Amino acid sequence: MSDLARTARQRDADDPLASRRALFVLDDGVYLDGNSLGALPRSVPGRVEDVVRRQWGALRIRSWDESGWWTAPERIGDRIAPLVGAAAGQIVVGDSTSVNVLKALVGAVRMADDARDEIVVDATTFPTDGYIAESAARLTGRTLRPVRPDEVPAALSGRTAAVLLNHVDYRSGRLHDLPSLTAAVHAAGAIAVWDLCHSAGALPVGLDEHGVDLAVGCTYKYLNGGPGSPAYLYVRSGLQDRFDSPLPGWNSHAEPFGMREAYEPAAGALRGRVGTPDILSMLALEAALEVWDGVSIDAVRAKSLALTDFFLECVRAYVPEGRVESLTPVRHEERGSQVALRCAPDAGDVMKRLIGRGIVGDFRRPDVLRFGFTPLYVGFADVERAARVLAEELR
Repeated sequence: MSDLARTARQRDADDPLASRRALFVLDDGVYLDGNSLGALPRSVPGRVEDVVRRQWGALRIRSWDESGWWTAPERIGDRIAPLVGAAAGQIVVGDSTSVNVLKALVGAVRMADDARDEIVVDATTFPTDGYIAESAARLTGRTLRPVRPDEVPAALSGRTAAVLLNHVDYRSGRLHDLPSLTAAVHAAGAIAVWDLCHSAGALPVGLDEHGVDLAVGCTYKYLNGGPGSPAYLYVRSGLQDRFDSPLPGWNSHAEPFGMREAYEPAAGALRGRVGTPDILSMLALEAALEVWDGVSIDAVRAKSLALTDFFLECVRAYVPEGRVESLTPVRHEERGSQVALRCAPDAGDVMKRLIGRGIVGDFRRPDVLRFGFTPLYVGFADVERAARVLAEELR
């Protein structure tokens, strides 16, 4: 056994989160793609069966009241809130991330002064955010200005209505400075909108602490909600009475069953709802969130950094020099919970071989191997094994 393997074994023995692994359905491989799709929590299948057989099959329409279907979007939002540093009553669950980006960005522009005719967007963002930002600019008659996150403070002006940023870069795993960028946006008199898809459930976010205005995120990555599980929208409490969603629906009406011709938005974050909630996937998500009971997000962050540090150490020790290059920042304050390795020219083939050997990460064109570290079920022995097998495939 190598020194690194012995170190991994000792760290797993000392890990306060190690017991959480038993709450997930895992095989004998190493799953390092939780930044794309989280593993299945063991509580979910039984809960979904109950929803289908009893709540839907037996109670049927009565479940909107008796099983709490109607209040699920805000109830589950309150379960997510502590994981992103938000008080209750500010998050509503439903729709996809893309739909919620549109709600948040158009809603942000509508809160801005009419003279502010520009939307600033992260130029390195996940493509969909860029597409939605472009559409939001057309819908609101604004100009879209893409800039890199480090260029945002200099790009802000009296013309800026809203700024859409990603907390963690999906390619490299770079963590952007949410507190200072939010402060810069506010100093310019604009509205800050954050995409938390690659940070929620992996590291502290501090939405309330840092005065974030609006935020969106998915639930199928680090929150383990399942494929296509509903996303969420955060609207800061102080802005809720001004939030004007571009997608008013009967579910966000102040009197949804009044069937009135005129729209009157509900109070609070509920005005972020649109149509009938997707109950099956929403209640699967609610069950999945039980794995977070009693877990400190600070402990998750500490383990995340330890895992990524250890992976980079193992890669340096095992992988032939010059064969890969890390694109992920070394500094902890600039790192999310993934490691991206440039591996030219055969990254795609390398990842296929790794997956064939039970080491599951993913590939991003043209030459990036991505490895996501989900602290609730990834251990240090997993990390050492993944780096060792990677080295074997690269020799």
